[in-house]
Amino acid sequence: MNTLFCQLISKSLGIGERQVGNTVALLSEGATIPFISRYRKEVTGALDEVQIGDIKDRYDKLCELEKRKQTILLTIEEQEKLTPELRARIENTWDTTELEDIYLPFKPRRRTRAEVAREKGLEPLAKILMIQTEREPETRALSFVKGDVKDVDEALKGARDIIAEWVSENERSRNLVRSVFRKEAVITSKVVKGKEEEGIKYKDYFDWSEPLKRCSSHRLLAIRRGETEGFLKVSIDTVDEVCIDRLEGQYVKGASASSAQVSDAVRDGYKRLLKPSIETEFSAISKERADDEAIRVFAENLKQLLLAPPLGQKRVMGIDPGYRTGCKVVCLDAQGTLLHNETIYPHPPKQDISGSARKIVKLVEAYNIEAIAIGNGTASRETEQFITNLRYDRSVQVFVVSENGASIYSASKVAREEFPDYDVTVRGAVSIGRRLMDPLAELVKIDPKSIGVGQYQHDVDQVKLKKSLDQTVENCVNKVGVNVNTASKHLLTYISGLGPQLAQNIVDYRSKNGPFASRKELMMVPRMGEKAFEQSAGFLRIQDAENPLDNSAVHPESYSVVEQMARDLGCTVGDLIVKKELRKSLNLEKYISQTVGLPTLNDIMEELDKPGRDPRKCIRVFEFDPSVKTIDDLREGMVLPGIVTNITNFGCFVDVGIKENGLVHISQLADRFVSDPTEVVSLHQHVKVKVIGVDRDRKRVQLTMKEI
Repeated sequence: MNTLFCQLISKSLGIGERQVGNTVALLSEGATIPFISRYRKEVTGALDEVQIGDIKDRYDKLCELEKRKQTILLTIEEQEKLTPELRARIENTWDTTELEDIYLPFKPRRRTRAEVAREKGLEPLAKILMIQTEREPETRALSFVKGDVKDVDEALKGARDIIAEWVSENERSRNLVRSVFRKEAVITSKVVKGKEEEGIKYKDYFDWSEPLKRCSSHRLLAIRRGETEGFLKVSIDTVDEVCIDRLEGQYVKGASASSAQVSDAVRDGYKRLLKPSIETEFSAISKERADDEAIRVFAENLKQLLLAPPLGQKRVMGIDPGYRTGCKVVCLDAQGTLLHNETIYPHPPKQDISGSARKIVKLVEAYNIEAIAIGNGTASRETEQFITNLRYDRSVQVFVVSENGASIYSASKVAREEFPDYDVTVRGAVSIGRRLMDPLAELVKIDPKSIGVGQYQHDVDQVKLKKSLDQTVENCVNKVGVNVNTASKHLLTYISGLGPQLAQNIVDYRSKNGPFASRKELMMVPRMGEKAFEQSAGFLRIQDAENPLDNSAVHPESYSVVEQMARDLGCTVGDLIVKKELRKSLNLEKYISQTVGLPTLNDIMEELDKPGRDPRKCIRVFEFDPSVKTIDDLREGMVLPGIVTNITNFGCFVDVGIKENGLVHISQLADRFVSDPTEVVSLHQHVKVKVIGVDRDRKRVQLTMKEI
């Protein structure tokens, strides 16, 4: 562990140095973020998974920077230009931009104009000009006219090329131009000539400019996508004369003829080398910031979606609605096993309403269906109305379920392994039904990018996006915990310390030997070592186990503490769970030890209060306004029930029961200033909205949540 790294991270994140050091030590020992945040609170000072993730990211970046430094030092050393002062500077620099600025003059590069001039022997002339005492530079340049240098003009031009490169590679010059860009840079987009019709969706950016520092992430990603698709030309610019004046103030001394040569070189160096370099740098920085913000919003939306309320183990009918191809219907048992599938045609063109009604009623009765899940795609509203109008022999709840990503799942290798004998339509309906029962267990089978809760997910840094979303899924799965005897391989893969191979081994062991009877039995699984058991056991639940703690979030390493509590009270662990008054009589301070502190003891008490509880909320039935089925039914002033389907930096999208989701702009979310939409709304939240604008041509609906 690098102590200096821990000091730097502590300072940048505002977290205690000891906390950072302990966290880094745990991570380097192979502990996972969910395990550390849940079971090592005493060691980290109760850091949460976000803080631990930040520490890990910073430490990884510092390690990469250290590697980069070694490469730079080696390169300069090979050039025999590494002085003790230069080495010290590089070793003491922890800013990537500063490091690259220091390295720039030594960086191997292609053959530049300055390099050509040096080969012609013009560097001494450049040095003479830079001193700016030579009154007749043309006369002095005459002595350099030889070999490849044809005349005085060529000699002076070559010297200016060398000076231009010195200016562009000078650290102070670069910081000077950066400061102007930071304050004054403007990002501009123009439509590519002749692409006006084809790129009409980017119409808002055909002639658009804005200060770069005020450009929001979603706008920047939108124009960058337009640029990538060939419809927009984008540039980041600033006031050139301001930069040139400041550079001349740094380099040009007096008003001699040599000074005029230096002034020309400064202007050339700025326009040809320095400005394009800094523009590229700011383009990359602004894109990175936009990516980070978009990824943050995406991860937060994904977290809310994965932790959406589950219906639980009920017998469910899943329906994937459709018109011409019919509605695919599946019946699932309480464990999500497919019992029956068929297709009904209640809508045009076949419109077999009575035949479809008889089939649904019969299936509900035959398979003891308790709830019906309907996908929210094509024909969803009509199917919902058809289903809710039927009379059943029991109480049946009807839910509309997001089908985003269901088609991705149904065509995936995972789905083919689960249902090799069924086509994609049946698999899609199964996915819809299972999403109602347990959104988390079903959605982990789908690439998070395909779930449809982000914006510009294909435009951001894909490596960063995957890392963030995978960590989000892992945190959510471990927050909820899984039943080791029913969890799929895909769900188990995300459990702390397992991974694909161990997850498969658990499923194989379960298939061969029957359900696990205890957490101890997990040690019988091939390749389940002590470290993997330590990391995973607390997140794996075993219902009806002999030891009731096996169905809780109490880690096996803490069982002895709970057993000691029970002995002290003269009761069993089961009694301690059932009887609240027994737990209230405990003095927790008595059980504090070198490894167990109050944070862990409080977690144990909380878990004994509701062992194996699901942290997710209870699901609620939602009904759209029955009078609204298409955008043509909307009128300004209407107040409608809706469901939040996506959250962005600029507001949220709400499903009011039509094909097009309406936008509640951030300014319309509340009767107060809102800086972050997640302060007001959450994914899948049931809300009331008012229609304030309907653009039927562009299929856009504007909504407000003010004064409702």
